[in-house]
Amino acid sequence: MRAFQRLCIAAVTLFLLLTAVLDCLLLREQRQADGQYRVEAKRLADEITETGSFDLSHYPHITGVYTGEDLYISDAHYVIIEAGGMLYRVEYTAGSSCGVLLAVNGAAGLLLVLLCGGLFYLWRNIIRPFGSLREVPQELARGNLAVPIPEQKGRFFGKFTWGVNLLREKIESDRQKELSLQRDKKLLLLSLSHDIKTPLSAIKLNARALENGLYTDEEKRLAAVRSIHARADEIEQFVSEITRAAGEDFMHFEVTQGEAFLRGIIDKLHARYAAQLEAAGTEFVIAPYDDCLLSCDADRLGECLQNLIENAVKYGDGRRIGICFDRMDGCELITVANTGCTLDERELPQIFGSFHRGRNAEKIRGNGLGLFICKRLMTLMGGEVYAEIRDGCFCATLVVKKA
Repeated sequence: MRAFQRLCIAAVTLFLLLTAVLDCLLLREQRQADGQYRVEAKRLADEITETGSFDLSHYPHITGVYTGEDLYISDAHYVIIEAGGMLYRVEYTAGSSCGVLLAVNGAAGLLLVLLCGGLFYLWRNIIRPFGSLREVPQELARGNLAVPIPEQKGRFFGKFTWGVNLLREKIESDRQKELSLQRDKKLLLLSLSHDIKTPLSAIKLNARALENGLYTDEEKRLAAVRSIHARADEIEQFVSEITRAAGEDFMHFEVTQGEAFLRGIIDKLHARYAAQLEAAGTEFVIAPYDDCLLSCDADRLGECLQNLIENAVKYGDGRRIGICFDRMDGCELITVANTGCTLDERELPQIFGSFHRGRNAEKIRGNGLGLFICKRLMTLMGGEVYAEIRDGCFCATLVVKKA
């Protein structure tokens, strides 16, 4: 705000300074123009003295020469000269710089009003609204989601503040979902831990009885063994539930199913990665395809393709990344392939699991969630994703239903 005020003061001061300089130049020009008629009057007197006649075409500032009875009768600007023993009234045109000076200063005043109005408009519609929002990002970064965001109705910041409010609501919603998820997980773990204690106690009792030889009857020993197996199965089931809860429910996905044209999705993908990959020296090839209408969430499908391309960039050799297309059973198959695959084919069944990273990713930063997210999103959209290794290339294929 202070910087803008200093800018306004500097702009107005500079404008007034330039106007003053222009006025000085115009006044100087006016003085020069006013002195010109005196020079011509002197030349005219010399001409009359020498020749007894004169030619007004040689004197652009003189409009008439009079003598005798009309010597002092005039409403125009004039000067009296003496030539050849006679007095002459020489009329001349006065300099018009005064009018020009007034016009210039009037125009400068109008421009000054427009300049001040423009600066005030900028301050009111851009600078002041922006100043009221400058603390919002810091507060959001600190986790203060209750920071007040003033509503703006102007066309410049109205949509921006609306978007910031949506962002804040989304962060708050995600936080609430995360807290709810963490609470549910803790309750689940506490419940399962309590449930595990019962079969575990039974296993320990039966094992101790068998160890101490309390069961002399073979039938009772077999019953104890069967009881241990049954309780072990219960514990295994509880552990599976814990694993499932820890492995699948840590992320929440929302999909808005709709319809989208394949060309629109591919065009956005090309616009995002073509220049980037070209600068990196990677050949980026999109095979010819027939446009069609897909049943999907366009944003989520684009996210899946972006994840596949990011994986191709990280784990490929950087020579070539290609996208090809096929059709099968009313579905569009979109395959992202990259050269330089070093993944062991035996790891293919595990690569779509959460936090799974192949042995070829030991020196590459990542969290092992890209393919997991693709799998979940494609499942929610009613599609599928699978991977294979062909001719040293890693190929990941999205199966998308047609609308």
